[in-house]
Amino acid sequence: MDTVAAPVKLTAAEVEKLDPYALMAVLGKRVIHPGGRRSTHELFQRADIQAGQQVLDVGCGVGSTAIETAQHFGAHVTAADISPLMLERARANVRAANVEGRVKVMEADILNLPFPDNSFDRVIAEAVTMFVDRPLAARELVRVCKPNGRVLTTEFLWRKPPTPEARQIFLGEVCPGLNFDTLDDWVNIYREAGLEDVQVTSGPFEMMTPGGLLKGEGLVNSAAVMGRALTRLSYMKKMAWLMPRMNRAVPYLGYVTVSGLKPSN
Repeated sequence: MDTVAAPVKLTAAEVEKLDPYALMAVLGKRVIHPGGRRSTHELFQRADIQAGQQVLDVGCGVGSTAIETAQHFGAHVTAADISPLMLERARANVRAANVEGRVKVMEADILNLPFPDNSFDRVIAEAVTMFVDRPLAARELVRVCKPNGRVLTTEFLWRKPPTPEARQIFLGEVCPGLNFDTLDDWVNIYREAGLEDVQVTSGPFEMMTPGGLLKGEGLVNSAAVMGRALTRLSYMKKMAWLMPRMNRAVPYLGYVTVSGLKPSN
């Protein structure tokens, strides 16, 4: 996706309340999950998405993965999120990418998806399950997937045991409410939800590092994101609070991708 819609305008008080994901969306960042483009492409390699298939992208954020899925594979994508801000950004980006005929953006809660059983050929959820009741969310993803379809997710994990300070900074201050742990924990959650042939990849957290920004956004949009961050005092204050805390947690953070098959029975 090369086109990014114009960022939204918020008050200083609204900026102060933004979580890191929402802040990056407001600044115009296109890839907002722990593994960046690398983890998305790892999911694509296992997804085997075919033209005309029905794909659900839960927690679609600003719509980047949904748009890429429609453009590159010719699939019909339902992009769902619970956040009004993310839905606004996703709809704007879908319009800017001219894929409104193949990507439908709608509000939905991962814990209570408004779709019948066995609705989608592929179900994607990038960095969503960790915010909610993980076993329940995993069961919902599997429920709406068709038999012989695939569920594909990206989640945070600790690449090595964090110090108490790093754990408190990230889970207590930067992203309160997140719940994640080891690779084995994630595998067990999705197996217990009903998936077979569960496969995983993992790697470092790079989303908010300089190298990760360049890899995910490219030079032009990286410069645009950083430029926007300098246009308002409220953005600069928020970044000044966020980045030192992220830097203390990043050495311990990583991502895991999980893909699994929903059995025919």
